[in-house]
Amino acid sequence: MCTQASRIEGQTLPPAVIPASAGRATKTDRSVRIRVVATILSAITLGATWFVAATWIHFSGMNALAWKIGPLLLVGSFVPAMILNFRHKHPLLRALSVVSSAALGLLNYAFAAAIICWLAAAVAWRWGLPLDPRVFTFALFGGAVLTTLYGLTNAARLRVTRAVVRLPNLPDAWQGRDIALVSDVHAGSIRARRFVRRIVARLNQLKPAAVFISGDMLDGTKIDLGPVTQPWTDLEAPAGAYFVSGNHDEFSDSAPLLAALERAGLRVLHNEKVEVEGLQIVGVHDHETHDPRNFQAILRRAQIDRRRPSVLLAHQPSNLNVPEEAGISLQLSGHTHGGQFWPWSWVVSKVHGRFAYGLNRLGGLQVFTSSGAGTWGPPLRVGTKSEIVLLRLMAGEIAGTPSDDLPMKTNLSREDRAGGYTVLTTHAH
Repeated sequence: MCTQASRIEGQTLPPAVIPASAGRATKTDRSVRIRVVATILSAITLGATWFVAATWIHFSGMNALAWKIGPLLLVGSFVPAMILNFRHKHPLLRALSVVSSAALGLLNYAFAAAIICWLAAAVAWRWGLPLDPRVFTFALFGGAVLTTLYGLTNAARLRVTRAVVRLPNLPDAWQGRDIALVSDVHAGSIRARRFVRRIVARLNQLKPAAVFISGDMLDGTKIDLGPVTQPWTDLEAPAGAYFVSGNHDEFSDSAPLLAALERAGLRVLHNEKVEVEGLQIVGVHDHETHDPRNFQAILRRAQIDRRRPSVLLAHQPSNLNVPEEAGISLQLSGHTHGGQFWPWSWVVSKVHGRFAYGLNRLGGLQVFTSSGAGTWGPPLRVGTKSEIVLLRLMAGEIAGTPSDDLPMKTNLSREDRAGGYTVLTTHAH
């Protein structure tokens, strides 16, 4: 059972000036958005699959009917399976989701291989180069398959990322103690109870003082909450385990999930502040952070003491000027997955900038964004990792002024370095 610190002072925030529903879409709005996104995604994936299949047939000479229909059926089933999984729970649906998700990941690299095939053929034709189309086609598409297999294997490995974070005026009770950040578990059609048990077992091996879970416990599909939340009852965290919801948790009514997690021993922070041994811990649910005015109102009512360190648990690393202006010391987030694999890692870096992953800084606010423990969509990672983040808290000031791109001053002990802890550079703005 997750053990909580004996002295926890909770402060539930009164209703904000802007209604709590300001950031939450209505059921009708969500339904319309899902239909639009599903239609666009289906059109893109089917068009890309047709292009890949046509390229393979053209250059390989393998014109069997299976090469025309098979890829379209595999990739084309991803969106229908995803939608059906939102409403129904069946082993066959889960199997279809696993296969179609992996196929969608393969499509990503097969599409790149197909483009290179046509470019190579054009260059060979233009310059009269001898080029066997079957050889380079098999080489490129074989590389796509190998990369996908690597991505599937890599995503299944759960790693631990260790770093040291300095917080000004850190109480002695927290000096040198570890806190764990877990995000984006995405329990659902691909990973469920066994995966959650792996995470909890690893956390118990790491023995952090506190655990922070920054949302997306679920992937949004229909699932039995009891079995998937029960493993959290075995979590050992002396200073508590804290949770806020992510966007996938809010695809439908998040109340049953939050109640199940509370029964499992997690402290769900409903837009509120608690204090644990002098550390201010604030949690805001994802839909409440979308509107900056609503976000500001919640943090203002939290009455954050700027003279003491504070940790904000928020799913997305967005609207960061709001917690920075409120005097938050450290924000813990997820959501981005680091993009999981190219080209989406590049897209995510363009959307979130340097806050897409790792420890970064905006003025006096430090932000750690995790790439997450689980995956969504294709269950593969290339160039990113599935992780639990272990942060060692140290007292001290951040080096430089808010406009400097300087590393944080942290003198690590020999024991810390032997344990794999890293002093990460915080990029300021």
